[in-house]
Amino acid sequence: MTIKLEYPEGATPLDPNELDGLKHKHITTQGELDELEQANIASGLRWLSRTRRKDVLTDDFAIELHRQLFGEVWGWAGAFRKTGKNIGVDPIQIGIQLRGLMDDARYWAEHKTYPPKEAAVRFHHRLVFIHPFSNGNGRHARIMADTVLDKIYGTEPIDWTAGSDLQKIDERRAAYIAALKAADGHDMGPLLAFTNLAADQAR
Repeated sequence: MTIKLEYPEGATPLDPNELDGLKHKHITTQGELDELEQANIASGLRWLSRTRRKDVLTDDFAIELHRQLFGEVWGWAGAFRKTGKNIGVDPIQIGIQLRGLMDDARYWAEHKTYPPKEAAVRFHHRLVFIHPFSNGNGRHARIMADTVLDKIYGTEPIDWTAGSDLQKIDERRAAYIAALKAADGHDMGPLLAFTNLAADQAR
């Protein structure tokens, strides 16, 4: 059976080889896949709540988190993508860029470069921009950013959804995608505003 996926704006389409990585071959609809992924993410969040690890600003932790969030659904979970997408750096650059981000984020934390939540927003944007994995990058990056707030800064998570579902096509997702694109152009204002962090208040 062939699964028919519906991609909202800003989502990363999967190529046929990546679709072959689906572990549950009986799945044929986007709704069924969404349910499976949500169950896997819930399991991954339980794993995250149990871990005592504090050194989360490492590429290996980011990889393991993606595997925990999506590994029950996708065979390629926790593996860097090998193909170019509609977003993201060249696949050959993923490892270098990810390690650079982690180095920068540790520097921000050690030197208090940004207030905690602004640091997390900037970290999230860079991780989405790199787009290390075939899919699930937005969800992974948001959870990573909140993990950094918890483990590194001892701060509450960001309210990314404001009661919405960022996987669905609605005004909240449209604002999120627009804010990410603005950040790609070095304007962090919309993304800070999206997360209720006005640029002049965040500093």
